[in-house]
Amino acid sequence: MKISTKGRYALRLMIDLAENKEKGYITLGDIAERQNISKKYLEQIVPLLNRSGLLKTNRGYQGGYMLARPADKYTVGEILRVTEGNLAPVTCLEHEENECQRAGECATLYVWQGLHKAVNDYLDSITVQDIVDRSRQIDNYSI
Repeated sequence: MKISTKGRYALRLMIDLAENKEKGYITLGDIAERQNISKKYLEQIVPLLNRSGLLKTNRGYQGGYMLARPADKYTVGEILRVTEGNLAPVTCLEHEENECQRAGECATLYVWQGLHKAVNDYLDSITVQDIVDRSRQIDNYSI
């Protein structure tokens, strides 16, 4: 499993919105500048997050984006599943029901199931707020 730039940038976008929530709606241009990410690339990511109900959108003057819920209600796993589609380490675990013809006799299936569970449990245990808080601790420590 490899997380694409789309997933990594989506997570950075969500963290940026959480860090700047007091400013209200944030433009993609501001996020792109702070995060050193192409605005055009963010424009491709936002619809995925928006369709999934992760963002609030405001058009027009003072338009932009903000988190639809508090930062502690978003997990890294949720954001990555929206952008990556699936976090399964092998194809046979990509769907709820394993349709692999060899599933009943596969000697290694438990290995992949364990890895899949460990990855999902870990990523679902970390919230956007956890990342913001840790980042602030590191910044304060280095001062």
